[in-house]
Amino acid sequence: MSKNPSEGKLDTVIGPDTNVKGDFKVSGCLRLDGQVEGKVEVAETLLTGAKSIIKGNVQCRDAVIAGRVEGDIVAAETVELQSGAQVFGDVKCRGLIIQRDCFFQGNCAMNPGGAQG
Repeated sequence: MSKNPSEGKLDTVIGPDTNVKGDFKVSGCLRLDGQVEGKVEVAETLLTGAKSIIKGNVQCRDAVIAGRVEGDIVAAETVELQSGAQVFGDVKCRGLIIQRDCFFQGNCAMNPGGAQG
């Protein structure tokens, strides 16, 4: 991922027993272990846990996905699908990393200049 000074700093955490309905924006980094139904906009890095579920589109700078996403992911930089991740939607990004034992159903468009939503 990028060499951003805020790297490693989590601004918002949504725990495993939390369900969010509706669109929301995070101005920094987000760690998601719960469920979200709606559009998620994260200015920096989105990190999802293995049991997380997003039902809606995602827009971020970087994404590290370990859970389930049912929607499109648009990242200005990198999307990483970790082992066990499930993505049902299109991915637009600058760089894509897919680890073993992932499920990805959709299309991928890569732009070396950064993805545009």
